[in-house]
Amino acid sequence: MKRIQFDNIIDDLNKKMVFITGPRQVGKTWLAKEISKKFNKTLYLNFDDFDDRTIILERSWNKSTELLIFDELHKMDNWKTYIKGVFDNKKDFLKILVTGSARLHTFKKGGDSLAGRFFLHRLMPFCLTELQINNYNHGLEKLINRGGFPEPFLSKTDTEASRWRNLYVNGLIREDILDFSNISELKKMELLVELLRRRVGSPVSFKSIAEDLNLSPVTVSKYVDILESLFIIFKVSPFSKNISRSILKESKIYFFDNGMVIGDEGKKLENFVGVSLLKHCFLNEDLTGEKLNLNYIRTKDGKEVDFCISDNIKIKKIIEVKKSKTNFSENLFYFSRKYNLEAVQIVKNLDKEKQIENIELKDIENFLLNLKIL
Repeated sequence: MKRIQFDNIIDDLNKKMVFITGPRQVGKTWLAKEISKKFNKTLYLNFDDFDDRTIILERSWNKSTELLIFDELHKMDNWKTYIKGVFDNKKDFLKILVTGSARLHTFKKGGDSLAGRFFLHRLMPFCLTELQINNYNHGLEKLINRGGFPEPFLSKTDTEASRWRNLYVNGLIREDILDFSNISELKKMELLVELLRRRVGSPVSFKSIAEDLNLSPVTVSKYVDILESLFIIFKVSPFSKNISRSILKESKIYFFDNGMVIGDEGKKLENFVGVSLLKHCFLNEDLTGEKLNLNYIRTKDGKEVDFCISDNIKIKKIIEVKKSKTNFSENLFYFSRKYNLEAVQIVKNLDKEKQIENIELKDIENFLLNLKIL
């Protein structure tokens, strides 16, 4: 299935290195190999493979190679210095593509000598737009229930998808988390994941979770940060012009894999929309350079809207998700009128769209398919 960034990545390879990052088993290696078909002479090197590792360390690839793909290179000591040297001394015709997950992504948070040498593309689970461009119709229910990771989504049966997920979750916790950070209480991490699966869409209190798990709030916060760094969960914080104040408020937790959500259809639908909106924000930044944030709004007296897209300075749109309710949300009216905000209530299987004042009532598929890069 063609991924939405495919053509942009090929274009970017003509300018700089390209780093593809994202959750485990989201299709990074598959995408890299599909891109390689657009070049005459390509070489795929995986640092986990002994023979490939020798080629990497000795830099002994054929000098006529047009596209060089490094997979799992972040597992190499001083890999940033290595790839910087390869890039700075390469032939003009050589393109470099690097793929990886958490460690490849997190290094960019600080200052780094690779600055200006690469474009970043974050690969996320399938979305409705990708299904549309691949002529895959009627995929909404499957995305909601199985999630958008390629293997479970494309599995022939729900049983196959469930078996994949059991192995996936076990691998994430027992391999990736241990590889990423030295955690002594792995069982507590497993319990934390199970708690979060049941609390999707609700503001999460680290103090409350700490009491449930018999851990300190500081440890819970650390564990949540690790889960986020590994692209297992993502946090949606309340919008505030004062960023420091926003960080102190309770965030909501969502899962990149929609199939991990435990709860009713409403929770799964909200998580699916959250993943879709976050992917939209990532694409906007990766393709245009303009950073967008996914937040939510909540007042002290409990008025809340599920999501808003902002740019740190102002809110661009507020979004409420409903399974079937077609009456406009009172909270949308409140925030839209008070702050003059564009608002939309998206509903699954909506018969008729309409608009009142600055608020739209839209079908969920129509809304998500028409999200544009801002």
